[in-house]
Amino acid sequence: MTWRQCLVGFCRLRVATVGFSFLLALFCILSSMSVATDQSELVHSQWRPSELEGLSSLQKILASNRMTILTQNNANSYYIYREEKMGFEYDLAHAFAQRLGVSLHVQNPGWSDLIPDLLSGKGDFIAAGMTKTEDRQQKVDFSVPYMDVQQMVIVHKDRLDIRKQEDLSGMTVHVREHTSYKRRLRELQKQGLDITLKLHSNIPTEEFIRLVAQQNIPVTVADSNIAQLNRRYYPDIRIAFPVSEKQRLGWAVRKTDDELLQAINDFLLAAQEDGTYARIYQKYYANVAIFNYVDLKKFHERIDTRLPKYEAMIKKEAKKFGFDWRLISAVIYQESHFDPQATSYTGVRGLMQVTRDTAKEMGISNRLNPKQSIHAGVKYLSRMYARFEDIIPHTRRLRFALASYNIGYGHVRDAQRLAQKQDLDPDTWSALKKTLPLLRQPKYYTQTRYGYARGTEPVRYVQRIFSYYDILRQKADVPSTSTSSHPAQKHMVTK
Repeated sequence: MTWRQCLVGFCRLRVATVGFSFLLALFCILSSMSVATDQSELVHSQWRPSELEGLSSLQKILASNRMTILTQNNANSYYIYREEKMGFEYDLAHAFAQRLGVSLHVQNPGWSDLIPDLLSGKGDFIAAGMTKTEDRQQKVDFSVPYMDVQQMVIVHKDRLDIRKQEDLSGMTVHVREHTSYKRRLRELQKQGLDITLKLHSNIPTEEFIRLVAQQNIPVTVADSNIAQLNRRYYPDIRIAFPVSEKQRLGWAVRKTDDELLQAINDFLLAAQEDGTYARIYQKYYANVAIFNYVDLKKFHERIDTRLPKYEAMIKKEAKKFGFDWRLISAVIYQESHFDPQATSYTGVRGLMQVTRDTAKEMGISNRLNPKQSIHAGVKYLSRMYARFEDIIPHTRRLRFALASYNIGYGHVRDAQRLAQKQDLDPDTWSALKKTLPLLRQPKYYTQTRYGYARGTEPVRYVQRIFSYYDILRQKADVPSTSTSSHPAQKHMVTK
């Protein structure tokens, strides 16, 4: 058997057995060879173009142990936060790479160059929230859809006169070139809508939304998922109305890549069934439709007016206990809106709303002292986090700890036991979102060790904290790379 035959055989076997262990596939190939070959040499060597010639794109991915996606650098697709890569498209592609047993690499050529770079071989496929349109289908093939979106008109909240399509007459709409937005707006122009299009090259949709929020441009168009996510960061925008029917997002491959397309389709369908897609979707888009303008506007204002007074204290305590300081800031805002004199009807007081017993346990004497309150609150949260050492990963574990901070450790454990009785996974936050609210009902809380609790509150509490945390992260770090001030931050999370 020749070296080339072995390589081709190895790749074909991996294509056929991507659901099995990579080592098993490799073992099968090596067993058929009369010469010994080192595994790492076979997998990780830099193959010459001539050695890969004739292989399909999927076979090349498997032979080189490397997958490259073409995507966008934005809050929806891909960005880096505190040296960690994330984004909805990135996480979904990463799950696909893990399924194949290969490493994932990213290229951000800019929107206009996504398809040209794919066709020239600079990436294996496009994962960038791209809608499936007729003109694009002439150039590339699309996967099965993984999300439905609608094109929405975005205006400033004060433009209450813009309620329907005809209200755009005489206005200039700013969008990016080579997008489905441009295509749809051209169609509306042909139908008689009197609008002017101002086209820009490689400006992210998020930037147009920011310009609308700051009243630098009057109107833009964005897909519904992008619009809802960015409304958190720019509460002064209004999502006015749709200008399209629902459209479907998919990954794009070269028209010759049938094998890769089939592997992608198999993965996306499996991800829907096994919960992988739901987990990633929940991470980025959970609760984006829930929007309270007054609350978010107030939060953005107090980031500027109140947070700076306590930022140094927060950073110091967060670093000491291994948390991201932005997360602690989100907790403080949820607890007290950065008001050191805050007192609730239950008697908890201060920035982190510490109880009298907790203050004593954490070794502080004055709950209204900002420094002492932050120290006690972060220390107590760290203790709650440590008590859930059986819960992984860190993001999930932190949700359990935050719920305990809000309602009490015993009630969270009660909710886990209820989940187990209902055949739900007690170590998942999705299960606790269902069982914590049951602690209000006698039918359920009489079965528990700690009894009645206002179980809907910790669910909302955790949701709001992660929404605030997400805003703080995006405000400071996207799309640029951020480096961690504390590399050993074991509690650092990504939403």
